[in-house]
Amino acid sequence: MIIDWPALRAAATAAAERAYAPYSGLRVGAVGLTADGQVVSGCNVENSSYGLTLCAECGLVSALHASGAGAGALQAVAVVAGDGQPLLPCGRCRQLLLEAGGPDLLVDTAEGPVELEVLLPAAFTGADLAARREAR
Repeated sequence: MIIDWPALRAAATAAAERAYAPYSGLRVGAVGLTADGQVVSGCNVENSSYGLTLCAECGLVSALHASGAGAGALQAVAVVAGDGQPLLPCGRCRQLLLEAGGPDLLVDTAEGPVELEVLLPAAFTGADLAARREAR
């Protein structure tokens, strides 16, 4: 699959314009591309209690599932600030993106696309849960 990174960044920038960021002033947009070519997006939504703030990647993953695509469907993700420049997902969001796209998910960075497994080495996965779950 050929990925049009400038188009994904432009779509993520458009999503960032719809962000609700009255506290930090940092609008963030995230756009993902699925294996079947579907484009899904999300933006950050802040809250005065800060702990309830939703990252743009959370919105993206929610939209992915709402679209019916589901876990493992993402092939590429671009996350940008309101100025259109790439932002790296935080650790929590890297974990969310892992289930949404797997370790081979391509994440746009200022230096070019990088596989998620490089950004989240030794990740915690569902296999870890299955292996460590206590018998009931």
